[in-house]
Amino acid sequence: MTDRRELASWLRLTLIPGVGGETRRALLKAFGLPQEIFDASPSALSAVIDPALTECVLNHQCTAEIDAALDWAAQPGNHLLTLADADYPQSLLTSDDPPVLLYAKGNIASLNRPMLAVVGSRNATTQGLRDAEAFATALGDAGLTIVSGLALGIDAAAHRGALPTAAGTVAVIGTGADRLYPARNEALARAVIENGVVLSEFPLGTPPLAANFPRRNRIIAGLGLGCLVVEAALRSGSLITARLAAESGREVFAIPGSIHSPLSRGCHQLIRQGAKLVESAQDILEELRWESSANANVAPGLTSAVPTDSEEQVLAVLGDTPCALDTLSARSGLTPAELLAMLLPMELAGRVAQLPGGLYQKLH
Repeated sequence: MTDRRELASWLRLTLIPGVGGETRRALLKAFGLPQEIFDASPSALSAVIDPALTECVLNHQCTAEIDAALDWAAQPGNHLLTLADADYPQSLLTSDDPPVLLYAKGNIASLNRPMLAVVGSRNATTQGLRDAEAFATALGDAGLTIVSGLALGIDAAAHRGALPTAAGTVAVIGTGADRLYPARNEALARAVIENGVVLSEFPLGTPPLAANFPRRNRIIAGLGLGCLVVEAALRSGSLITARLAAESGREVFAIPGSIHSPLSRGCHQLIRQGAKLVESAQDILEELRWESSANANVAPGLTSAVPTDSEEQVLAVLGDTPCALDTLSARSGLTPAELLAMLLPMELAGRVAQLPGGLYQKLH
């Protein structure tokens, strides 16, 4: 464990305005530990970095911020992890842009377990949420810790699915570790801390700035052996995560969907680009050559009550593509009123979902 004085030097290095990860790592490579950077002469520093930054590196103290971070790390369950720590996630060291310092809340042993990233749309469909949760549970039961970004939608479903498993879950956030965002997921974040880790590279107090979330995505991609995209539009942060995973030599997996769904188009694009099409958690485990437990060999899914004959008829004509009520009426021979009377209890039972535009979709 790094002592308080050393941690203060690491914190100072990460809090200098205008000095990014590449510059920090160049300084560490040239001088060793952070304190040796701050003890170096201006001429020695200018030989490594832009001379315009030298004065800033030597003179920026940020004492109050450093003291606040050290006090935060002294609280139970809080940790500051540097590149020199044994507890630092070793998988990140093989990524292109490993953070120099990480803020962690929870059980940091989770950070060096085998992980798989699960990401997707914030505006997911009911089926997408079910798939994310079920895949995460099956993969967690097989021993893979699930890493995601604590966002609404697919991320949250993946964390929920992984929470009951022994492998647990890791949430990488785009704010300071003392700010749990979004507020709707605060209870989920606290559950993650109990059964895994909430992780951030951003200084304490950092608000949810849009520019921080793509940077957060590279950590998610770097932590996992691979990345599963459940649902994603063509212009999506999930596709950024998948691209970063591929560039770091990780496997990329995608769940296919309807050709009519905008949230399937990102996954279909990934598949065209070489991502592995998966229909079950077992497809992922086999691709990773993962030795799984017996309960992970079952394709993820949810059990439900056996439909009545009339419900079976509706499910059969509904098919796998979202369908309007009038179309469903024409296919089934039932009136719209009869269908609505049947569809509501089926929706409550989790057999169908109503989509925007009055469309209905069968849930698997």
